[in-house]
Amino acid sequence: MGYLRAPHEAKPTALGLWTKATDVEGRCLLVPELIAAAIYPGEAATEQVILHVLMLEESGFLRRYEHEGAEVLALCRPLKADTRGATSEIPPPPPLGVPRNFAAMEGEGARERAEARVRAEQAERDGEWAAWRERAERSALPRRPLLLDAPPIGCVDHPNGRRENCGPCGTARRQHDRWLAQQRYTDQVAEWEQQSDGPGDEPW
Repeated sequence: MGYLRAPHEAKPTALGLWTKATDVEGRCLLVPELIAAAIYPGEAATEQVILHVLMLEESGFLRRYEHEGAEVLALCRPLKADTRGATSEIPPPPPLGVPRNFAAMEGEGARERAEARVRAEQAERDGEWAAWRERAERSALPRRPLLLDAPPIGCVDHPNGRRENCGPCGTARRQHDRWLAQQRYTDQVAEWEQQSDGPGDEPW
């Protein structure tokens, strides 16, 4: 069934064609503005309807053909209804394989736009996935603790420090603390620079 194979985003238009935009035999003139007004009143949905009609045709939900110089669409499986006393003024579509002229919707241009839109959406999703994977890979390796690279907290004779008073140990401890403070401040500045270097930021 064409509806089941139709893209999810085109299904609201398919339902609207079933219930609002076509006659008792599932046919209507293919005027995107009128179809959009019937299905999406008050919305600027003409371009959306064009894309959806192309998708629905490809899924087998509808057919497009020409009648007396106007383009027409016909649902392949219209809803069952009591058609006694009501007939369509539009003849059924020609047999499959008959050449068609799709000037009303500029079908080729619309199809190209639809394909370009799908490709752009896929490229955007691929980019998001690549960015997520890159972040995951970068976060997999833990950061090396600063203390592993810091100078000793004691002098040559007491590399681990000592409780008793020792002038060289005091000097080494101050050098140790200063080194840690400087490294932490450098990391904070680097993180700030990275956050500030975003899209639209101007270099100094």
